[in-house]
Amino acid sequence: MPEKWGMKVYVKGVALLTLAALFVKVLSMLYRVPFQNLVGDQGFYIYQQVYPFVAIFVVWTSSGFAVAISKILAEAEERDEVWRKELLRVVFYYLSFLSILFFVILFGGADLFAKWMGDPELASLLRTGAFVTLCMPAIAVYKGFFQARGMMTPVAYAQVVEQTVRVLVILGGTWLVMTTTSSLYQAGQMAMAGTVVGELAGIILLWMYYKKFKQRDKIVVRKKISIFPVLRELTVLSITVSMSGLLLLFFQLVDSFTVFETLTKSGVPTIEAMETKGIYDRGQPLVQVGLVIATSLSLAIVPLVAHTSKKDNGRRTERFIQLTYRTALLFGFAATLGLMLVMPYVNEMLFETRELSNVLIVFVAQIIWLSLILTLTAMLQGLGKLKIPTLVLIVGFIVKVICNELFIIRWGIIGAVYASNLGLICSAIGLIYYFKKIRPIRFAPSRFYICTGFASVVMIAFVVFWSYFAEQMLFASLPSRLNAALTGSSAALIGAFVFLTIIAKYRVLTSRDWFLLPFGRRMASYQLWLQRKK
Repeated sequence: MPEKWGMKVYVKGVALLTLAALFVKVLSMLYRVPFQNLVGDQGFYIYQQVYPFVAIFVVWTSSGFAVAISKILAEAEERDEVWRKELLRVVFYYLSFLSILFFVILFGGADLFAKWMGDPELASLLRTGAFVTLCMPAIAVYKGFFQARGMMTPVAYAQVVEQTVRVLVILGGTWLVMTTTSSLYQAGQMAMAGTVVGELAGIILLWMYYKKFKQRDKIVVRKKISIFPVLRELTVLSITVSMSGLLLLFFQLVDSFTVFETLTKSGVPTIEAMETKGIYDRGQPLVQVGLVIATSLSLAIVPLVAHTSKKDNGRRTERFIQLTYRTALLFGFAATLGLMLVMPYVNEMLFETRELSNVLIVFVAQIIWLSLILTLTAMLQGLGKLKIPTLVLIVGFIVKVICNELFIIRWGIIGAVYASNLGLICSAIGLIYYFKKIRPIRFAPSRFYICTGFASVVMIAFVVFWSYFAEQMLFASLPSRLNAALTGSSAALIGAFVFLTIIAKYRVLTSRDWFLLPFGRRMASYQLWLQRKK
């Protein structure tokens, strides 16, 4: 870590991570749109039922084990290179054992898991997706190796390649299946295969980089290390650092086991229940896009807080924490409110119909709570606090598990959304309480919340008026889906402009703060221009 770690490093780090997160998140959302258009709501349900099983291992490997390995290696600066190599060898064998164990459980238990989800035909998708677990050791060790040495280029390229190959295989394979057999379950299998192929592509690229690096490194001597303490630390650390990313996937896993089965038990016909769950799952990519800013900030804040907290008695840390919290809440709230206002149009524009828009409106409220959870857990990680935040997130997960089926029986499909929001709210409140307990700082003044509320009210007024005018008059003669696309897009742009203008006019964030944020230079200039217009 460089000694002169300050504003400039922060700006570059956040900007780079924002671009990377933007690419992954947008691509992750975009492929779901044509995929859903190809397979329909029933096919989307089939894919989303199995997706969390596979995604949990992908996230745990990349965000958990890879980070844990890099952290252990980076902290062992006093150790020689022979010790580090032996550590990597032991970790690789350990992860190989885990990957084979998980593969046997998922592949061998596919029929049982599918039965528990209420749809035995999902077993074939689970078996295909199970192969992704076998990619865990190589992905984690390679990424951890490069991250520990500060060589982020191979890791970044690997992530881009993984996602790109995955999306190409999913869309190309699904199109091929739907134009030949029209089998929705085969299309789902192809989507699962896309994830496996994407991971393999990432491994090949990382291996090529590692091979170049290894040519300069001829150490072959073996050395004994204390295995069990290292593996225990690795496992605990991998879970704690990736828990915030895994939380939403575990929520989706709960939905996979409860939503469809509860709906059918409540008397909803099988096909209708599948389609309802498929429409419900439209909310997932929308939430992902709404979390781009929070995700980027959470990635950048960990090393920053960890570094500055050791200097100046933490005074600089406090400023970074306050800015990160305010930015995450500000943009998380704006994204949530904006999506709520244009949801019927976005729903039709992306997914062809406006069905269950009321459910999706409540669904995207998760963006606010997840924005807070991501940033708070990241800041706590930077302060070296891992175990308690993980326990708090587990409590939120337990709330989701307990409430999901009960709420669905009581309110139907929207009950699952209520359960998710309640679980996330519990986690967010718990994290805020814990953060205040260990570091009693004021996240934001009252003026911040008042100005944000005022900007929101004005934005609502503008968007509601424009949406009615555009849909009923300006674009009324156009086909329904094109009308929705133009109305929703223009309303979103107008809403964003109004919201940001008021935020800038009342200096909710200072010009100096804007300069610290990705692409904030233009907002800083705009804010200064508004101030001169007084």
